[in-house]
Amino acid sequence: MIESFAELFEESQILTNLKPGSIVSGFVVDIRSDVVMINAGLKSEGVIPLEQFKNKQGEVEVQIGDEVKVALESIEDGTGETKLSREKAKRSMVWDVLEEAQTEDQNITGRITGKVKGGFTVDVNGVRAFLPGSLVDVRPVRDPAYLEGKDLEFKIIKLDRKRNNLVVSRRAVVESEFSVEREQLLERLVEGAVLKGVVKNLTDYGAFVDLGGIDGLLHITDMAWKRVRHPAEVVNVGDELEVRVLKFDRERNRVSLGLKQLGDDPWINISRRYPVNSRLFGKISNVTDYGCFVEIEPGVEG
Repeated sequence: MIESFAELFEESQILTNLKPGSIVSGFVVDIRSDVVMINAGLKSEGVIPLEQFKNKQGEVEVQIGDEVKVALESIEDGTGETKLSREKAKRSMVWDVLEEAQTEDQNITGRITGKVKGGFTVDVNGVRAFLPGSLVDVRPVRDPAYLEGKDLEFKIIKLDRKRNNLVVSRRAVVESEFSVEREQLLERLVEGAVLKGVVKNLTDYGAFVDLGGIDGLLHITDMAWKRVRHPAEVVNVGDELEVRVLKFDRERNRVSLGLKQLGDDPWINISRRYPVNSRLFGKISNVTDYGCFVEIEPGVEG
């Protein structure tokens, strides 16, 4: 009788300290077709929809006897059942990790999932974060296609758990990571050098290429010897390519790049290949009010 009273007293103390939203440990005691029964040491077993224990492939991730963390929604809601939530527990634990990362000034991992006004949305283990457009990279990025679908590191800028508000920055991580690479790149960055880079952004006048800590401009007139109407005809965002450094302004940190300069200039010795009055075949490449342009070989028009 004494033991029974002591057990009841201990249980009442536990229930007094628990409130909706509390995270408790429990054991899986039964897996049914639609629900999972959890014994969390409360008055009655808790019921959680089976869907909350399935992975992305639709497979159930737990077995009978497994210990799991769950969130308390209600204690005996009138039907004699204790309602628990696996999803809320996972989300709560993610917020715990995020708060710790902010305190320890650590990076977090997430994926860019969409575009919204002023920036982009980022999925951080189920928590939706906001990434301002100015904090995507060291330069503003209009099209994040080359970043989507990849696990990226971010720095937490603002965190408000009660309001479900999380703001992150990729720029802070990039600046930190590229500090060492940047110094190494500056040593190799001389006019005439051939470097590898990734196309980050396209504009009407050219493309910005990430050289590894420093962005260079590949102007539309330096993409090919032939006429190029838009940079997208030659390169796409995410393309990795070799470019030649045409000019480097160390004071302004500006780099001019060339792609066509990697090949031979087709205009060299043009008079030897095509003597005056010689006949040849060509392809009409453009028609204007004052005439038409004929391409006689790649990069050479008359």
